[in-house]
Amino acid sequence: MNQAALQDALAVWGGSDIPPRLISHRENAVYEVMLAGGRAALRLHRPGYRSEAEIWSELVWTEALADRGFAAPRPVRGLGGELIARLGDQMVTVIDWIEGAPIGAVGVPLAGTAADHAALYAEVGGLLARLHNVTDTLDLPGGFARPFWDRDGLTGETPLWGRYWEVPGLSAAEVALLRNARDRARSVLHDYDAEADTGLIHADALRENVFRCDDGLTLIDFDDSGFGYRMYDLASAVTQSVDDDTYGAIVDGLLRGYAAQRPLSNTSRGLFPLFEMLRAFSSLGWTMPRIAPDHPKVPLYTGRALRAAERFLSL
Repeated sequence: MNQAALQDALAVWGGSDIPPRLISHRENAVYEVMLAGGRAALRLHRPGYRSEAEIWSELVWTEALADRGFAAPRPVRGLGGELIARLGDQMVTVIDWIEGAPIGAVGVPLAGTAADHAALYAEVGGLLARLHNVTDTLDLPGGFARPFWDRDGLTGETPLWGRYWEVPGLSAAEVALLRNARDRARSVLHDYDAEADTGLIHADALRENVFRCDDGLTLIDFDDSGFGYRMYDLASAVTQSVDDDTYGAIVDGLLRGYAAQRPLSNTSRGLFPLFEMLRAFSSLGWTMPRIAPDHPKVPLYTGRALRAAERFLSL
């Protein structure tokens, strides 16, 4: 996106004398911008990924969270109170700048000992518990719309992030393994739904989306948030650590930190391997429309999904 177009978009927020600086380009392009009120992050949303109602709902939610003291980026409204502006076929939003650093990065081992990792993820578990606790006190407005990380969104015929059993390169035996695990998961979720803790979830609390700030941890990037299983939120937070030697300590810390602030039933605890697998399946499906079949991430995500399926079916 050229600077002139970005400046046109920024006019909704009063404009800026300093050119925007691209800092990230994944689902959305994110720019650092300087507004009259200070530094902020401008997002150019990928056309077709989220509807206007979904983007509006994300911002309404995070604004309500921030109003109640939860550590989430507050949306910056335009001069006329707007949450969203348009730039051609792209929607544009601006959110507060978060001063801090992510707790880790993809592909980079966490620093410290197993005890350090457990302590860190006890904080992450507490952060997610507070997210769920505060969210459950909110009255969502009419027109609120977010995706559903529910039984169909994870194990249906059209999962949210793609039909993971159709990833190119899978053998017939691997396809059968994924489909068998998916069928069993679907059956287990059918029984679990009667007591499952569900509601709005972040759904992508990866290391790079959890920031260490002066006053504690902050959760960023609510782009994939939606309605779903709270256990899926927890499993998603540790998906990058499943192959680490300290994974057991990380999961123990996560669940301990969560349970200290929000009830966690024995049934839900026992289903952690199921949700670990469903996150691995979702991540595998995510690769199909986004990266080439020969990208190094594909065999990495495929291996994780297959191993998770084998573990789940052996229980």
